[in-house]
Parts: sequence; C-alpha cells; structure tokens
Amino acid sequence: MSLNEYLKNNQSRQLEQLFELLRIPSISTDSAYKTQVRAAAAYLNDDLQRIGFSSSILETAGHPLVFAEKLVSPELPTVLIYGHYDVQPADPLDLWESDPFEPVIKHDAIIARGATDDKGQVFAHVKAVEALIEANGDLPVNVKFLIEGEEEIGSPSLNAFIVAHKEKLAADIVVISDGAMIAPGVPSITYGLKGLAYVEVQAKAAGHDLHSGAYGGGVPNVINGLAKIIAGLHDENGRVTVPGFYDDVVDISDAEREAFKRVPFSDEAFKEETGVTATPGEAGYSVLERVWARPTLDVNGISGGWQGEGSKTVIAAKAMAKISCRLVPNQDPQDITKKLSAHIKALAPEGVDVDVIDLHGGMPAMTAIDSATIQTAASALKDVFNKDVVFARTGGTIPVVADFQQLLGADVVLVGFGLESDRMHSPNEKFDLINFYKGIEASAALLSAFAGLK
Repeated sequence: MSLNEYLKNNQSRQLEQLFELLRIPSISTDSAYKTQVRAAAAYLNDDLQRIGFSSSILETAGHPLVFAEKLVSPELPTVLIYGHYDVQPADPLDLWESDPFEPVIKHDAIIARGATDDKGQVFAHVKAVEALIEANGDLPVNVKFLIEGEEEIGSPSLNAFIVAHKEKLAADIVVISDGAMIAPGVPSITYGLKGLAYVEVQAKAAGHDLHSGAYGGGVPNVINGLAKIIAGLHDENGRVTVPGFYDDVVDISDAEREAFKRVPFSDEAFKEETGVTATPGEAGYSVLERVWARPTLDVNGISGGWQGEGSKTVIAAKAMAKISCRLVPNQDPQDITKKLSAHIKALAPEGVDVDVIDLHGGMPAMTAIDSATIQTAASALKDVFNKDVVFARTGGTIPVVADFQQLLGADVVLVGFGLESDRMHSPNEKFDLINFYKGIEASAALLSAFAGLK
C-alpha cells in the first residue's frame, strides 16, 4: 500500500484518535487539572509505543515530558519533533458554542480547546511517522519526539531538562509545528519568533476596601492609580515609554520590508478577522511590521474592586494587572523585565504602592532561510501544497527554539499547519480538517526529504 493510500484509508481513525486526546482537559496552569495533564502525556506515550517507538514519560519539577525515539541508522539524519500537549484554560465558558473538551466538527473544522494549539499539530506528526512505518516498513530518518506539558506556562522545566539531557536529545534538525500558515492553503515557514517578558503588577493603596461616600476624595484610589500607570506605558505615537526599551532592537531591514510587502496580507481582512475597527500601534510601521518585527507591550488582564452584579460603592484597597512584552532579536527578557518594573514603579501616583512580579519569559529567535535544511523543507512543502512557501516572522513566542539552537546546535524548522484565525487561546478554538490531514502529509514529506541531508 502506498503512503497516499494509507493516509486516505485511515483518516477517520486518525481523527477519532485526535478526538480522544482533545477530550482530556490538560490545562497546565491550573493545579486542579494535574491528573488530566498526566493523562494526556500517557495517551501520547501509549500511542507512540504502539507504533514502534521507544517511549517513556519523564518527570520534571512540574508536569511530565514525553520522550520517544526510533533510531533507524547512524548514517541517517536525526530529526527531533517538539510539541506540547498542555492547553490554555477554556474560560470564558459561556462564549463557547460547544463543550470545549468534547470536540465537534462544524464548517469542516474541529472545534475544541487544543485543536490547533498544539494537540492537533503535534498529533499530525505522530500520525505521519505511523503512516511512514506502515506504508514503507520503516522511517526514512531517525526520529525523536519531545512533547512537553508546560508550554502554556512558559516551559519552566524545559531548559534544565535540555541542558541535562543534551546527548539524549541530540539531533541534526528540530521540527516544530506550534504556529500558523500565512493564509489558507499557503505553506509557510517561520524564520523569526518574538521573545516574551510577562509580569504581574500588584497595586495597593489602603488596608481594606473603603466606603466611596465616606472616603472618596480623601484617599488614593488604587484602580485610578493603576489605570494612570497603564496609560503612561505608551506615548501618543504608540511607542513604549519604558526607558531603554528600544536600545537593543534590531530594526527591520530594507530587504525584509520589501519581502513583507509581498506577503498575502490585507489590513482590511485583518480587521475583519479580528473584529476590530482600527489598527493603532507604533507610528511609522505597517500592521504586519508591528506584529512580526517590532517589540510591543500589552495589558493582558486587569482586576480590582467590585466585579459582581449591581453596585457596591467601595474604593478598592488593591488592584492587579498582567502585562506582556513581545520582544525582537537582541532584546533580553530579564533586561526588559527589570526596566519595565522600574518604570512602573516610577509611574505610580502618590499613595499607590506597586509590586512587579516576574511571571515568565522567553528569548526571541531567528533562523537563516538560506540554509540547506530550510530550503529542503520549503521544497517538500511546495510538493505537498503545490504552492511556493512563504517565509514569515510571527509575534508569537516559543521559548524552547532559542534553547534548541544554542544548546543542541540544531537547525530549527518552524512549520505551522493551523491558521491565525483558529482562535488559539480563545473560545471556539478550531483546526480545519483539511489542515489536520495536510499536516500529516506534509510531516511525512518533510521527514522523507530530510533523508538526503546527511
């Protein structure tokens, strides 16, 4: 049986297996789901063992990792496939059109939490190696899997694991599918990822909540103060006001600007997709340039005071905000966190005390698109999709990419099978059926093409 015949004949089984994985609420950020997180790891471990890999669940200080390998020959290249089985919380639940952990098919797409981020994409690779073994008798290259359970909380255990197990993880090429294609049916390779600095700001102004009639006008209002701090983090031109924020930024080259203009991107389509009516941001840069290649600062959450139904006339004692900075090459998360913390404290009004907590971060990463590995991958993807590959940068962060580059010395290929419109991290997350199946086909093509690189 040919590979194409095998893939066609096994689509329904592959889909049902993915559904089984999606039904497991592996929410890494919530300790109440610790058992379910481990169950997702066990599901993948069992499936990899079933198809002939030496696979095991490896413990970390947090959630476990799944490591699997099938070594065919020392004469062949070794490909390490990385992904994650943990997912974001499903909240707000009332905005889901169906149970987030009971996958359904709607408009030819799988609707479920984790459908595209990242269970659907990493499982496409698992099904690809299964198909290659079943159709051809073995793999065309040596393959290793490293599938973690903490990506959605910043991969706190992963760097130490890689440092301690460099020989176990040794590979010529790392393949990661935790992103998106630039447009439906357009194969894309991401060559630039932003880094991340994420903080929580805790503000306090009184010992307890105060009656707004009895104390209003006489005491600091912590929510007003936090709002003033947040408003002061950007100037009228959309630039971040943190001193030194742009000191190490590598600006967009003229060649990249010209390449960005050739990308199939429309400001109007972007607005329609996101449901916004305007695209404000740093002056002097296009929307795509800002999203892909300029550092940003965004408030991701804010709370304080009365949140329930109806009114409660209080002046809150405490308020909180969560802030993320997406960083570009040469910016360092620890440096930016330090500068951001100092600036937030400097902006705090009289009587408002702030504490800035470093939650997590990740380094930005870039890949040379003219390398043999990237060009081989581009040729393989073109054969599958019958279209030239688009090379793209992204505003997303995958902290482990820089670790793989620096610690393993491997070429990293970032090839997404989803779409930016798949509502990752949002209600009604989806993964188009065609992209799941094309992902399996593309993964098999990549592994076959990489066989000629050694």
